[in-house]
Amino acid sequence: MSRRTKSTIPRYKRKRSVGWPRRIVGWIVKLILAFIILSVLWVLTYRFVNPPITVTMVEDILSGRGAHKEWMPIERIDRDMVQASIAAEDSKFCLHHGFDFEAIEDAMKRNASGGRIRGGSTISQQTAKNAFLWQNGGYFRKGMEAWFTFLIEHLWGKQRIMEVYLNLAETGIGTYGVNAGSERYFGHDATAMTAIEAARIAAVLPLPKERGAIAPKGFTRRYGNTIAARIPIIARDGLDACVYKGITPPAKTAPPRVAKKPRPIPGAEYESPKALPPIENRVPEPPLTTTEPTAAPAQQNSANTVPPEQSKEPGNGV
Repeated sequence: MSRRTKSTIPRYKRKRSVGWPRRIVGWIVKLILAFIILSVLWVLTYRFVNPPITVTMVEDILSGRGAHKEWMPIERIDRDMVQASIAAEDSKFCLHHGFDFEAIEDAMKRNASGGRIRGGSTISQQTAKNAFLWQNGGYFRKGMEAWFTFLIEHLWGKQRIMEVYLNLAETGIGTYGVNAGSERYFGHDATAMTAIEAARIAAVLPLPKERGAIAPKGFTRRYGNTIAARIPIIARDGLDACVYKGITPPAKTAPPRVAKKPRPIPGAEYESPKALPPIENRVPEPPLTTTEPTAAPAQQNSANTVPPEQSKEPGNGV
């Protein structure tokens, strides 16, 4: 019986056969590492470069609605618009690190009890979704959203997050950003807005394709009035201070007078071109609930006057 010849190749140089399970695990690890590296580079790029387009914009373009946007730096956007967004979407914006776990828990309890589905997303989460992901998508998208929220909180900071949010948020059919929204609804840019104009745009954000800031009715009208009442509380308690850290807030100026003339409005089937009467001639409307806070009692504790109410309905705010 012939004896097997001994290999002259040193043991450490011999190739070892790797089974398929180990190869699959190796590829999975490589894909995860590649995703982490690419996503970090993507987020770092958007810290200095304004996002040119989003998935939602592409969907609107492909469906024929178009995507109109006009980027405006945070230093120029009217402060009422910043405060209205915080009052409407995320009153703890300057206090949390991307996630408001109390609001998420409250939203889960409300949704489990039935009725209208509500979300607990913060402005940071909505910014991550708008800039890097897509609408809807279930738990997989939520997991991706959490990862990108973590990244922008640590690589961007609150000021950049608010700037990107106000420029990418859908404010109407085929309309993106508060500047384009202000032009669409009120005929002037977002450098000078009244509190009620800012509140109306903030009220549109959760369902921008079904709500309009011109002559809003029902819930949108009541919600806009509530947001307008909260703006002085946000200003009084400095809940937007993190947005203006290191920069000079824009000076408050009155919006320009715009001649009222008929103009085409995208999505006119959802909106009325008839403007509301002056605010001083309107009868004040009751708040959304009996426990809704108002801006009147200045001596009331701010923690009780501004509840951490998040996006109210499915759409951009979920």
